[in-house]
Amino acid sequence: MANYTESIEKLIQSLIKLPGIGRRSAERVVSYILGAPKEETKTLAEAMVKVKENVRFCSLCHNLSEEDLCKICQDSRRQKDVICIVEKPGDVMAIEKSGSFNGVYHVLLGAISPLEGKGPTDLKIDTLLNRIKQNNIKEIIIATDADTEGETTSLYLAKLIKPLGVKLSRIGLGLPVGSNLEYADSTTVSKSLESRRII
Repeated sequence: MANYTESIEKLIQSLIKLPGIGRRSAERVVSYILGAPKEETKTLAEAMVKVKENVRFCSLCHNLSEEDLCKICQDSRRQKDVICIVEKPGDVMAIEKSGSFNGVYHVLLGAISPLEGKGPTDLKIDTLLNRIKQNNIKEIIIATDADTEGETTSLYLAKLIKPLGVKLSRIGLGLPVGSNLEYADSTTVSKSLESRRII
């Protein structure tokens, strides 16, 4: 292992904690930072602090927002009676890029995963059920990931939502089993929404 200064090694160790960043990638990022103008690195550091201080979850759908309600929930042009349920905020962005959906969202902030000790009470399911009951919702689209946790979550939600008399569907063709919605291209997401199936 190279003998870096204490501050460089500390930065490398911090970067390694980020998803998808290994030691070599962290070393390349540090090398870039060391060669970049001081103002650029200062802007980067300030942007990270600002995101941490200002970004929170929307009080209605749990998407990322800098206000009480996210931009999608505030948008009067959206179909407020159609909710697409996703696991994480990145999934909202994936669907939005497809341009195929004009309803609103509900972000569960996870999926049921007994191996990770995550059950239904750890997700934003209660607020979802309240939204359905109080807001005259006509359709629910379940767009959880096509992996074991996503399917388990989908089945659990279907069991809770079906008795409420709301049209219920699950995104269909296009997403391979075991994949994450967040990483799918916009055409694949668009096809998945078009081919959703009634549950």
